[in-house]
Amino acid sequence: MPVPKKILNRKDEITADFLAIMEKHIHDLMEGRDRSRFGASTFAARLFIHPRHLTNTIKLTTGKSPCEFMEERILLEAQQLLEETPLPIADIALKFGYEEPANFTKFFKGMAGNTPLQYRKKSQVML
Repeated sequence: MPVPKKILNRKDEITADFLAIMEKHIHDLMEGRDRSRFGASTFAARLFIHPRHLTNTIKLTTGKSPCEFMEERILLEAQQLLEETPLPIADIALKFGYEEPANFTKFFKGMAGNTPLQYRKKSQVML
């Protein structure tokens, strides 16, 4: 009997499931249903595997860590909010679980190369 094409290799299954859970989590953060960001331990618990196994598997299949995926998605969503809404930066920071706006600003600047305010001003000039 041939193996159905739908069955994935276990590492691919873990990666696909992680990405699906991460996308749902990002959506829940944006909608205010989650108040804090998940770490590798939380994602691993939802997949019923050890955090180290999750991290090693994601790195093996994608070349990135779970943390890198989360940071990239948060940056993308934050940039979109800065471009498209008048939300204060402190409110955007809270959406992504940053209690202190300064920590969000530090994260954003490290990822994007400029502060959220600089990014917002720059994106408004470009319009």
